[in-house]
Amino acid sequence: MTGIDCLLYLHHEIDRYTETELHYISQPGVWSLGQMYDHILLVAHEYLDEVEICASLTTDTADGKTPFGEELFRQNAFPPVKIRLPDEMNAPPDNTDSRDRLKQRLLELVKRMEDWSEQLDHIEPTRKTKHGGFGSLNAKEWVQLIEMHTRHHFRQKTELEQILPD
Repeated sequence: MTGIDCLLYLHHEIDRYTETELHYISQPGVWSLGQMYDHILLVAHEYLDEVEICASLTTDTADGKTPFGEELFRQNAFPPVKIRLPDEMNAPPDNTDSRDRLKQRLLELVKRMEDWSEQLDHIEPTRKTKHGGFGSLNAKEWVQLIEMHTRHHFRQKTELEQILPD
């Protein structure tokens, strides 16, 4: 499953929820489905911004991934655990977008990913930018990270669906 496939799956799945279900927060500290969608969208755009930077670089970097980054990419997946970011990076995502707006944002992201996917083979793999936890990544790795990150949230999606009110 590619990152685009993951996003199109979420685009299809969002129609299963009412607006109330999409914005339902079961308890403090637990996101709504809408917040999960917003988070996935924001992070994917941040990662595509890094792809764009990699494409604009004119110098190579010999820097590699951190040991955690190496393992993450070797597994092609995030570990099957909940990941809590430090408080300063853990502001709750937006919970105000309607289902239609989230669908529109997903399609806009898919279009941006398609545009960059066509260019990936022309971006030097030695042109990298740094991820705070995973080390230096090239454009293809940033795109791969979008897919891994989105897939990581599928488990959260299932958990959130199970606590929706009847």
